[in-house]
Amino acid sequence: MSRAGLLGALRKETRWSTRKNSTLQDYDDYLLSPGEWLFALIKGAAILLLIAYVFYRSAAAFFIALPGLALYLIRERRNTVRRRRHELMLQFREMMQAVIAGLQAGYSIENSFVHAYEDMRLLYGADAMISRELKTIARKLKNNQNIEDALDDLAKRAHIQDITDFAEVFRIAKRSGGDLPGILRNTADLIGDRIEVQREIATQISSKKMEQGIMDLVPFGIILYIDATSPGFFDPLYHSVFGVAVMSGMLAVYIGAYLLAEKILDIKY
Repeated sequence: MSRAGLLGALRKETRWSTRKNSTLQDYDDYLLSPGEWLFALIKGAAILLLIAYVFYRSAAAFFIALPGLALYLIRERRNTVRRRRHELMLQFREMMQAVIAGLQAGYSIENSFVHAYEDMRLLYGADAMISRELKTIARKLKNNQNIEDALDDLAKRAHIQDITDFAEVFRIAKRSGGDLPGILRNTADLIGDRIEVQREIATQISSKKMEQGIMDLVPFGIILYIDATSPGFFDPLYHSVFGVAVMSGMLAVYIGAYLLAEKILDIKY
């Protein structure tokens, strides 16, 4: 496909994207979609129901704990933002390789980014984050903005250090007039090596996270099993002030252990 034809397709998709979202996305300000919001709400409510039943056997406890849903939704949003950043970083690495391939094939730097869109569209789909970003870059190029500013804008909105580093190196390399393909290749290799290290760390701790998930459910499983096999065994803990105080203390210990385990496994890399 010629550059004119590709830019024409990009303009059509960009106009549709602009109608759908008139502002460029800041990846720190991600809002859950209605489907994601509903799923998180149902999941959070189910967790509160389980806690209210296991620790208190009281519908009132569920309604008292309802404000905790807001904290759960905030937590889900943060996890979604973190997951999307990681996906964007992986997609950005593939985009860098596509741009470098375009430069080696003799395209100008601007045309390399334009043609990289087609590769990303085939690899991830037109609605992927990196595909939308490349459409935005193509639109800015059409409006006579320079590629350095377009990459700087992406780096500011992505809040990812590797993308910021790439944008800075790209600006310096383009202004200095050196071996741009070689400089970008070396930068891409360094970023790729860092991503591989991150992936190895994530793989090594994935089993521990699975163990944590199982251990989080064990106390509930034990209580429900005893309650099913020995009805009334826990009744003294649900029908007295002392029992409620004991179960509240156990719930506090459980939440503390859960948060501590998450803190230990939340390795920054």
